[in-house]
Amino acid sequence: MSKNNKKVVLVTGGTGLVGKGIEDFTSTDPIATETETYIFLSSKDGDLRDKAQTYAIFEKYRPAMVIHLAALVGGLFRNMKEKVEFYRENVLINDNVMEACKDHKVEKLVSCLSTCVFPDKTTYPIDESMIHNGPPHASNEGYAYAKRMLDVMSRCYKEEYGCNFTSIIPTNIYGPHDNFNVQDGHVIPGLIHKCYNAEQAGTDFTIWGSGKPLRQFIYSRDLAELIVWTMREYH
Repeated sequence: MSKNNKKVVLVTGGTGLVGKGIEDFTSTDPIATETETYIFLSSKDGDLRDKAQTYAIFEKYRPAMVIHLAALVGGLFRNMKEKVEFYRENVLINDNVMEACKDHKVEKLVSCLSTCVFPDKTTYPIDESMIHNGPPHASNEGYAYAKRMLDVMSRCYKEEYGCNFTSIIPTNIYGPHDNFNVQDGHVIPGLIHKCYNAEQAGTDFTIWGSGKPLRQFIYSRDLAELIVWTMREYH
């Protein structure tokens, strides 16, 4: 609890796409403004791969609830090139955050997974019960397995220590503050940037792939509202 008796909500990765969506939503949400104080962390606040720095953050803010968004992320080509780094660094971040939540008696931890956790070979429609039914796509398996372990360890912490840890799996996200790098960004911001470049150069707008795959997307502020609902209401 903060000095004004509002619950402190710590948002790791708070300056990214989803964190900015949460900041936008909670700035006008009556419940948030009256009963909660949000702390939006960035990498400047400390290195979550380091246990001592992670614990120092928790000691400083004493959060009642944590929304865990921090992760090493990247586009397809970087995921393919750096599988070991994507696995190791994300596991370190997740382990330190979960252990700090346990030791500081955090009331609720909501962690954010990714659609890449689902098996490469699966049937549709898919749901959360199917996460571990087969290996993820090989192109981003380092990142995917690290995210899968968030789901596994959330259950393990709940079973062994009674921690109220849960996770969500949003579909592909887009919105303000996204990464618009053509090579390292996600599909919608990447397409926007490619379209802009083509318009500026007077060239054709070329999109990779056959155009047949179907994709789902969610706006970052809509996801933010769902995450806050999960934090407050889902048990």
